[in-house]
Amino acid sequence: MSDYAVVNPATGETLATYPTSTDAEVQAAIAAAHDAYRSWRDVPVAERAAIIRRIAELHRERRDELAAIIVREMGKPLAAAEGEVDFAADITEYYADHADEITGDQPIPIEGEGTAVIRRSPLGVLLGIMPWNFPYYQVARFAAPNLVIGNTILLKHAPQCPESAEAIAQIYRDAGVPEGAYVNLRLTNEQAADVIADPRVQGVSVTGSERAGAAVAEIAGRNLKKVALELGGSDPFILLSTDDLDATVRAAVDARLDNTGQSCNAAKRFIVADELYDAFLKKFTAAMTEAKTGDPFAEDTVLGPLSSLAAAERLEAQVDKAIAQGATLVAGGKRDGAFYESTVLTGVTKDMDAYREEFFGPVGVVYRVHSEDEAVELANDTSYGLGSYVFTTDEEQAARIADKIDAGMVYVNIVLADEPGLPFGGVKRSGTSREMGLLAADEFVNKKLIRVGV
Repeated sequence: MSDYAVVNPATGETLATYPTSTDAEVQAAIAAAHDAYRSWRDVPVAERAAIIRRIAELHRERRDELAAIIVREMGKPLAAAEGEVDFAADITEYYADHADEITGDQPIPIEGEGTAVIRRSPLGVLLGIMPWNFPYYQVARFAAPNLVIGNTILLKHAPQCPESAEAIAQIYRDAGVPEGAYVNLRLTNEQAADVIADPRVQGVSVTGSERAGAAVAEIAGRNLKKVALELGGSDPFILLSTDDLDATVRAAVDARLDNTGQSCNAAKRFIVADELYDAFLKKFTAAMTEAKTGDPFAEDTVLGPLSSLAAAERLEAQVDKAIAQGATLVAGGKRDGAFYESTVLTGVTKDMDAYREEFFGPVGVVYRVHSEDEAVELANDTSYGLGSYVFTTDEEQAARIADKIDAGMVYVNIVLADEPGLPFGGVKRSGTSREMGLLAADEFVNKKLIRVGV
């Protein structure tokens, strides 16, 4: 029986099942992608960019249909689903707009006679292993730059996202991507390992859990394949001073509850200066608990269900363990099927599992600190290093902290500010690569030196 199925987490109803790809289908897909690469890499950049631009247009034209699919698949509130489709279109269009910049030669000054340039050439067939939390956005930021460059794509989406995966593949076909240049596959883990090992496949990109990233990286390492990892996070939200506490609290809640709290770069640990702690905790708790939970198709719903019953049960077990180990439950902490209440915890200490874990759902942990140095030390005391948020009225303090934070991204006095041109990625156990922006286009290229004499 296939693991690929659409199970509405709001109701528990299985809406559709999809067969896993057969071994023969997988081999045919690799062969098709390899054959397509031989011609796709030679298509003029302007023509490749035009096809990518059409992909963006089709996302916008099919916005309502695409949004409804992921509401059903993973419970994303409708407004957020529509926003994700829009962002996926924007990301895709960005790479069409910057195609010449991505693929152009980079001259290098030399001491001798002649010239030297770095030419960015495609590598070949790539495997993308995508997560369920942002079904369109994640694919766009991997597939669009690599197709512009001239690579071809094998795409393994999350088992709970087969309908959106098919919808994306149809968009790529309808936009004119050649047969074999983008192929949707429903792989088992064993089949994915075989794809990575295949000599025709040149690299693999994974967005997902730390465990999944480590497993894929091990296979890629054994086979000497380039691997890009975008993994988990436990992002700190540092509050040291503010002229508007209500606005700062609103930003904190927005940063925690985005995508029903199921974002790797969501703020998860709230590190608050002693003099602001009590007022922040009171307002933060009130705002968290006021967020409307309900039918993800309802326009005013802020929190839908978690992506699955299993995800909600995992989050419940984490919170229950934290409380059993001595954390204080300020609000929330209850599960109803796949729905989980907005939850606030305090009193988490280093000897608790919760201190080191990522809460992938609407749970915020609030800490009190007495100095800037203590705030930075706490923020960095994690195995993760994806994003971070700093709120302060002191510009010099903001600059100091931004330099000291061990993370791939620092946002100062702003949240939910991702843009197609801004690179996304982390350090430590949060990953090894960058997606979005021009840096994303450098992950899977041959930076070929061409040195010409007189």
